[in-house]
Amino acid sequence: SSGVSNRPFTMSNSTPATDNEKKKSKGNRSPCSPSRVLHIRQIPSGVTGAEVVSLGLPFGKVTNLLMLRGKAMYWLQAFLEMASIDAAVSMVNYYTPAAPHLHNQPVYIQYSNYKELRTDNQHNQARPQAALQGVNAVQHGNLGITSALAAEGGVLPSHGSVLRIVVENVFYPITLDVLYQIFSKFGFVLKIVMFHKNNQFQTLLQYADAMDAYYAKMSLDGHSIYTGCCTLRVDFSKLTNLTVKYNNDKSRDFTRVDLPFGDGHRTLETSLSNPYATQNTIFPPYTGPPGFAPALGFPQGAVTTSAAPGHMTTPGIPGNSVLLVSNLNPEAITPYGLFILFGVYGDVHRVKIMFKKRGIALVQMADATQAQLAINYLNGQRLYGRVMHATLSKYQAIQLPREGQEDKGLTKDYSNSPLHRFKNPCSKNFQNIFPPSATLHLSNIPPSVTVDDLKNLFTSKGSTVKGFKFFQKDCKMALIQLGSVEEAVHALIELHNHDFGENQHLRVSFSKSTI
Repeated sequence: SSGVSNRPFTMSNSTPATDNEKKKSKGNRSPCSPSRVLHIRQIPSGVTGAEVVSLGLPFGKVTNLLMLRGKAMYWLQAFLEMASIDAAVSMVNYYTPAAPHLHNQPVYIQYSNYKELRTDNQHNQARPQAALQGVNAVQHGNLGITSALAAEGGVLPSHGSVLRIVVENVFYPITLDVLYQIFSKFGFVLKIVMFHKNNQFQTLLQYADAMDAYYAKMSLDGHSIYTGCCTLRVDFSKLTNLTVKYNNDKSRDFTRVDLPFGDGHRTLETSLSNPYATQNTIFPPYTGPPGFAPALGFPQGAVTTSAAPGHMTTPGIPGNSVLLVSNLNPEAITPYGLFILFGVYGDVHRVKIMFKKRGIALVQMADATQAQLAINYLNGQRLYGRVMHATLSKYQAIQLPREGQEDKGLTKDYSNSPLHRFKNPCSKNFQNIFPPSATLHLSNIPPSVTVDDLKNLFTSKGSTVKGFKFFQKDCKMALIQLGSVEEAVHALIELHNHDFGENQHLRVSFSKSTI
């Protein structure tokens, strides 16, 4: 038994619909006026009351819960009462375009015809009500009542307080402070560590309390930070405690203001004041791109009107779009090579290699968001035998050489290049931005080109081919795995836009997959 019932229940300000009314409305639901009571349908069997309640927690206090058996034995339905209509409206507005998932199944939320939920005399509602009491106990700091959660059948988390967060389709830069703002909505965040692993952007985040971690996972898993990209995959880590050595842009211990910045990291520009005093405030002020989902932690006033998915014409991060790239190999680097490599992460407008210092270059991106993205992925990457450094430049734009000025072809204007990957705001390239990897994704391969042709092509550029695989559903695309990440970077520079003849050009990008 799942603790739900089909017995009559009492709600105020409404009359149950007749069978004829239900038949007429089936498949053609007319929207109800906003109400504190929300109807949640197609809940998979086995979902607990605490899991249902967790859907409403980011929007305000949940004041009542009723769970019922659906028409199909394997579906449940629930009525969730919020403390205010504003909270209910925020919840419906957030979940309508992106249905939440419970036990890997989408559930659907709409306003109920009922204005108030009464469950005082209902049978088989002890477990959902216990879950509700437990949640309210946690929210109000009365941890003594949380034992009531045991009646829910194992709702008390057996996991720890550390979450493992994977961010997919990273188009806009994800900073430590952005993650803090999102996850601190659910409780006290103690520590954050960011890193790349298996060609994925990952984060470990530790809460002060395991229940906070539980509700953060239930509420945020599967949702996108920005419109159409930066999707969160949240799970529990096997770790029970995080060790943080440095407070910088990659790791932070909010309980230790005395930690050093560490070598090779940017110093913090924000105050590391006591987080417990600022838990419900913005930390620091939001400066991200438009389209951020307000329910993930930002007040409405901090969010602009949602833009088209992946739209890059509005700079999201105020600041400079010119990069200073140093420690380059002067014998091998060219403006075109930098244009192709940095063009993986944005549209490069101009490139300038310093005339007297050939190991230093300026790269001008289309906007500051793209510049920051390129820094995140390319700073510290090996290129032609050297570890490349990328940071923001003091210059606001790259000036083209005056007529007659000696330049030797070291300054190039690519503003109108047909090779820009992101000029179309609807391009799928926005969803396929990955860090440099040994596996490359190839596309636009002519039917006449064979596996051996492609292997020989990459070998001719000095690459060691470790694996190759055509896509089964589309032979115009393939994966090729090379000997190292550095080899793949060199191959991408050399072979992106390779001409096969008859106006057919190879497209090369980094892949998150392996062969």
